[in-house]
Parts: sequence; C-alpha cells; structure tokens
Amino acid sequence: MTLQVLVSCMNKDMDDLVSSMRLASDAIIVNQCDHYDYSEKNYDGNKVQFFSMNERGVGLSRNTALQRSEADIILFSDEDIVYDDGYESKVLEAFEARPGADMLIFNMRVCEERFTYHTTKEKRIHSYNAGRYPTYSFAIKREKLIKTGVTYSLLFGGGAKYSAGEDSLFLMNCIKKGLRVYALPIEIGEEKARPSTWFQGYTEKFFYDRGVLYHHLYGWLASVFAARFIMAKKSFMCQEVPAGKAYKLIKKGIKDAK
Repeated sequence: MTLQVLVSCMNKDMDDLVSSMRLASDAIIVNQCDHYDYSEKNYDGNKVQFFSMNERGVGLSRNTALQRSEADIILFSDEDIVYDDGYESKVLEAFEARPGADMLIFNMRVCEERFTYHTTKEKRIHSYNAGRYPTYSFAIKREKLIKTGVTYSLLFGGGAKYSAGEDSLFLMNCIKKGLRVYALPIEIGEEKARPSTWFQGYTEKFFYDRGVLYHHLYGWLASVFAARFIMAKKSFMCQEVPAGKAYKLIKKGIKDAK
C-alpha cells in the first residue's frame, strides 16, 4: 500500500513546512494564502505537491487535497504536526494488520490544554463515541472514502461560518456511511502548541455555533447532548456566559440549524 499526507496550512513556505513537520512520505499540501500557484518537489524520494490557493476555510483546503490524492491510504494533517520517525510504516502496517478496517485513528502527543483523547486500548468507534477526535489523527483507505461521497463540511472549522466541529462531523458521516473505524494506541507524532486560528474564548458565538453543530451531529437528540455538554463543562466554560444562558444559546443554534 501507498500513503500520502494531506496537509492544510496558511501562508507557509514549502521547504520550511516539509522540514518542520518532518514529512517523510508523499504529501499534498494546500496552502491558504493570497495567490494561486503550484509547485512539486522530490524530498529523498518522496513526492510533495504544493498548492497555493487564494481561498479560506479548512474544510475547503482538505477537500482540495482529497480530490487530488492518489495513494491507497491518506493521512490528514495540519501545519503544526511534527511526525515521528517511521510514521509511514506504522500507519501502513496498522492497516495491513487490520484488513477489515476502513479508517484508523492514531494517537498524537499534545499540550495539556489541547488534550481531548488518548487511546490506551484498541476499540471500534461508533456514532456515540466519535465526538472528540481531531482530523490530524485520521488515516483512511482512499477508495473506500471516495465511494461514500463524504467530504469536509464548508460550514464548520477555521475560516468558515461556524467556528469548529468539521472533524467530528466528518467522522460521524464516515460512520453513518458504513466505514469501519478503529482507534489505536499507536503514536505517530505530536502537535506543536500555537495560538488557535478560531478559538476566541467561551463566548456567546461559541455556544451558538455548538448548537448548530449538534443539530448536524445528533439530529433529534441534539438537545440531550447539549444538556450533557453544559453539565459536564460548565465549571470552566461558563465563566463569562452563565450556564443557563449558554444552554439557551445552544438551543437557539439547534433551532436555527433546523
């Protein structure tokens, strides 16, 4: 099997990014900037394609890379990921050992404030436990993904109308389309700490956007998940916006999304 890393970035130089990410496989990089351009280069036998696009939106850039991918396995990534030596072999060997898997989720080392998941035991991912994995942990059989028709939403994520959630929505749609997804206790790299491109605190917009996302994720159960979210997170999320108001904002987002 072959692998390509699909990278979404902003205003980056090709050589600098390949070096900082320690890319050691074929890759497609979509660089959101102020012009259109294309370049292609070979790094130690690995083909890297660099698309400069005068566009904004992380979902759009991921779809741009996906549409141009050719490998058996695609590994989504971001500009702040630094890969461990041998990551390509780890990913390919994991798929070879699990012929029934369509998508695998790998561990990444992250700073404490960004910690949302860490897999200690291999497990199947279903719709009820799919809400906490970031895109840069996703590796997928390309042909299986293409057949589902699933792509990244242009409504959610950095540069889009609603702040975040494109990764959860993508994963949920993959599962709904029948892809067999597993999370593995296999680490392939780390995320470098950097300021968020979208997070501006737990503002009214944050909670409203969460409501819109929950409608798309959970349908008629959105309000139930919203209540659970507020109860679990209110101690640190509801300092500026009180819990009662936060829940009402989520409910408004759900209603408007319908």
